[in-house]
Amino acid sequence: MDGILAKATIKIPSKSGREFDCYLVTPRAEVLVPAVVIASAVHGVDGDIRGIADKLAAYGVIVAAPDLFWRSIPGPLSRSDQRAAQRSQPRPEQIRVGEDDMADTLRHLRTLPQFNGRAAVMGFCYGGPYAILGPKRLGYVAGICCHGSQMLDYREELVGVREPVCFIWGDKDDRAPVEVLDAYRDLATCMENVEVHVFPGGFHGYMMHASPSYHRAGHDFSIECARGILEGLASAIR
Repeated sequence: MDGILAKATIKIPSKSGREFDCYLVTPRAEVLVPAVVIASAVHGVDGDIRGIADKLAAYGVIVAAPDLFWRSIPGPLSRSDQRAAQRSQPRPEQIRVGEDDMADTLRHLRTLPQFNGRAAVMGFCYGGPYAILGPKRLGYVAGICCHGSQMLDYREELVGVREPVCFIWGDKDDRAPVEVLDAYRDLATCMENVEVHVFPGGFHGYMMHASPSYHRAGHDFSIECARGILEGLASAIR
């Protein structure tokens, strides 16, 4: 691990001219490095998301976690706060609006002198679709999806995507029933750039320490999958 140089919540200008919060972590590195942008679950950029960001940055990558809910109810919300689910609806519309935030975050990363110009998306639950949409049309070069939800709605978006995309679920995830898993497994058999991993005993939300579904082995496996993809983006091409 290279270690973390700095971490802070910064302001990123949006297409509309307003600003939104983004948790940014930069590593100690003497060479150009890739980045990963985290698309959070409905709870926002909470302690779990910041912890994942810190862990990934310690491996020598830039990590950004934008607030995708700044237009309605900004900031992190607790798991008992019903507004977390409410602010994510209607889901397709909110995901479309959030595409601008993901693009604006990548645009900001390109101003950082450490950035090598190559970034992946890592999406959790609500943010899972961005693992596809990022490489599809937002300028990202890889995607990682952990316990993504409503993913059948975005399966067809993978058509034409050539960048590496990795999907990870636990086999007990009620947001990813067998028809979802089978649909993505079928894609993986005919698309060399798509990986699907389903591990035993994992429930929805397995990545999050604050969730009763936290699964340490699944969490660690997902971090290693992300690390492997990010290492593949490490060549300095800026």
